[in-house]
Amino acid sequence: MDQIESCISFLAAKASQQISRRARKLLAPYGVTPGQYAVLNVLYEDGKVSGAELGNRLALDSASITGVVDRLEAIGLLERGPDDIDRRVHRLAVTKKALLLRADLDAAMDQLNAEAVKIVGASHKHIVSGLKAFGNAENWMKNE
Repeated sequence: MDQIESCISFLAAKASQQISRRARKLLAPYGVTPGQYAVLNVLYEDGKVSGAELGNRLALDSASITGVVDRLEAIGLLERGPDDIDRRVHRLAVTKKALLLRADLDAAMDQLNAEAVKIVGASHKHIVSGLKAFGNAENWMKNE
């Protein structure tokens, strides 16, 4: 490799750093992090889900999910309740407080996406497709 600045790993890390910084700034007025927003977004869309279902949807391990869920519960945006069938399972749901934030949180992330599209222009659909492919662990397993 000639220069680190042309390495895909370096470029992806720098892009992630800048996007995460901007997302944190846009969500900060609401006291929510990008990871917490992701969890809330799934709950807004899917209603009550288990931690395992949430982890599968977001491709996060149980320890990561537990930490985010604990913090969201502590700030009153998420609540745990029993599963109707299996008492060992907790169902996670947004609170009324979280529902009141939904439009503002979605608007903040819509702004982030609009800013990103403005930066990359017409190629944004290809970039999104590429990022999804990079994020799919199965694509990388083919090379192991």
